[in-house]
Amino acid sequence: MLRLTLEQAEELAQAILRRHGFSEAYVRAIGTTLLAGERDGCTSHGLYRLLGIVRTLKAGKVEPCAEPQVIDQAPGLVRVEAHGGFSQLAFAAGLPLLAEKARATGIAALAINRCVHFSALWVELEALTELGLVALACNPTQAYVAPAGGSRPLFGTNPIAFGWPRPQGQQPFIFDFATSAIARGDIELHRRAGTPLPPGWGVDRHGQPCSDAAEVLDQGAMLAFGGHKGSALAAMVELIAGPLIGDLTSAESLAFDDGSQGLPFHGELIIAMDPQRFLGPAAEQHLARAEVLFEAIQGQGARLPSQRRYAARARSLEQGVAIPRALYDDLRALLD
Repeated sequence: MLRLTLEQAEELAQAILRRHGFSEAYVRAIGTTLLAGERDGCTSHGLYRLLGIVRTLKAGKVEPCAEPQVIDQAPGLVRVEAHGGFSQLAFAAGLPLLAEKARATGIAALAINRCVHFSALWVELEALTELGLVALACNPTQAYVAPAGGSRPLFGTNPIAFGWPRPQGQQPFIFDFATSAIARGDIELHRRAGTPLPPGWGVDRHGQPCSDAAEVLDQGAMLAFGGHKGSALAAMVELIAGPLIGDLTSAESLAFDDGSQGLPFHGELIIAMDPQRFLGPAAEQHLARAEVLFEAIQGQGARLPSQRRYAARARSLEQGVAIPRALYDDLRALLD
């Protein structure tokens, strides 16, 4: 393992992005997201993702200098046309109008169209909870996951995330999880490390349980969490972040990729709700009831979602981050 300060990790990410021709706006937006993943212990969404970012660029499947176009679609709806760029810049472009609409009407949605996506959704939800907004987000990916009872890839990992703002000094309540048993990036890390997959993560080309990461990724399929329940949630994400916003399903995104092994190209749906608009003068009273719920959860010895991530953040701010030497060497090679 090699230890880097957060400044060194960010400088490495930004240097690689600049070396490959990304505009300065993308360098900052993507670099911030990569650093957040590495800092918070989400290594499958951290610096490792630079390998896929550069691979996608070389395959001609992302526009490194695309300028997002914000469209005021309806009283409660913002649309951002990403024009084939990464999602981070499209989200940043649409966030101010989304927040304005949510505060005006109580609830508003942001649809990002034709973006390339690689990141965890909690980064975006933290931006919304910092504004005092409750938020939901979801997106399809590429067809990696078999539906419950099936054996061939059809759904994406199709993450769903939720964020709830908390009083000053308290980290927001956020969960962010794939509807697959595990994120695809975690299986890719197992392949790199040559370690077997736990049971329930994937099947081989014949639909049989499989612990070989390469077999699951290349010939088999990932599995949804919770059987038919995760499968139904994955189908919901396909619909509301695909046809509903005029964008691709995971199967269509995989077809668009056409074997280039680039990062997923699709849309994203984000819904923001303003507690102040919902509750008016009673907002403080009812938000305090949420704190009672959180205290009851922790009072039983259970942890809140993201607690481990926040703990990793605190360690990283003090100690920096450690990455495998092999990954560091692969990243340095991207600067040649």
